[in-house]
Amino acid sequence: MGLRELAHKDLEHIMEKSGDTWQGVLTDPDGLTDTVSCITNDIGEMVDPDTGQLVTGRSAKASIRIQHLLDKGFTMPVGISDSTLKPWRLDFNDINGILCTFKIVQSNPDRTLGLVGLVLEAYVAP
Repeated sequence: MGLRELAHKDLEHIMEKSGDTWQGVLTDPDGLTDTVSCITNDIGEMVDPDTGQLVTGRSAKASIRIQHLLDKGFTMPVGISDSTLKPWRLDFNDINGILCTFKIVQSNPDRTLGLVGLVLEAYVAP
């Protein structure tokens, strides 16, 4: 087994079997929805790169194993900039059990490791 295969096997264990991930509900623009294991973050303070000062904002991201998406029947999530179209969505509860709904604005697949990083934005369905 090569290093890539070993890294992918370790990722599968971390994301699917260790219990260290968070459950989210992924929905594609056509309405396909399913529960996915993911690593998430949702923070409210960021550093302004120009000034180095803390600023209030919301930065949310998630990572999902690509094979998990394929096994569930999804294609690769993408950001959809046209606001008249339905976006890819990811819903998950925060640590206090409050449901947060996000649209995917950017998808960054790592096809070497088999993980896709998603940049999220708070979303309220029209």
